[in-house]
Amino acid sequence: MSDATTGAARTPRFFLSCIGVGLLAGLLSGLFGVGGGTVIVPLLVLLLKFDQRLAAGTSLAAIVPTAAVGVISYAIHGSVAWIPALILALGAVVGAQIGTWLLPKISQTVLRWSFVGFLVIVIVSLFLVIPSREAELPLTFLTITGLLVLGVITGTLAGLLGVGGGIIVVPALMIVFGTSDLIAKGTSLLMMIPTAISGTIGNVRRRNVDLLAAVLVGVAACTTTALGAWIATLVDPLVGNILFAVFLIFIAVQMAVRAVRGRAR
Repeated sequence: MSDATTGAARTPRFFLSCIGVGLLAGLLSGLFGVGGGTVIVPLLVLLLKFDQRLAAGTSLAAIVPTAAVGVISYAIHGSVAWIPALILALGAVVGAQIGTWLLPKISQTVLRWSFVGFLVIVIVSLFLVIPSREAELPLTFLTITGLLVLGVITGTLAGLLGVGGGIIVVPALMIVFGTSDLIAKGTSLLMMIPTAISGTIGNVRRRNVDLLAAVLVGVAACTTTALGAWIATLVDPLVGNILFAVFLIFIAVQMAVRAVRGRAR
């Protein structure tokens, strides 16, 4: 039996699928500084027939422990900007409310195509801007203001499109703020934690989380997140940018397919 709150029958396929999804999501989370939701959501829908909303709620819950392990892994290498992450999180919380308010007022198809265009620009920029591993993120009035604005934009897009903050924050910190790729990834993961906790509390109240699936995915992801973060420290920044660009191409294709399907309806 399955229902809106459990998502799928508790079969061996269910357990193996959740563990497999978590292992992959954790590796990508650590490697790219993203939450992993862009992998978890479509795979839960595809493998376990979750509806989109339940998959998103379950993914958000699984991201909390995954991001926490990722932050610890990057912090060991001194690659987390703690105060900037909190500033970003503050802006994201405000932005999420704006995104939720705008959601019924804006065409999702137009939004998705616009986001695909944004990702194309980011992908091209990743080949033009190669961050220095020594670059940091100094706090000035200008950077604090910029981080708040970036947080609001990230939260708004998260509310409108359901995308995680990492695919916006990581390239923005590298390209706009000139930080190293490792600091961008570690800071992005820290920013996600309070946002994910807040969203998960709301989703649990609305019975929009498969808690067992979230635990399985989250625990499995924790076992590979540190590995992904370790690999990120080993690869050359240019190679890291190329890998991240490939990941963003995957996201852009996903978004374009949704936009086409939305228009077809």
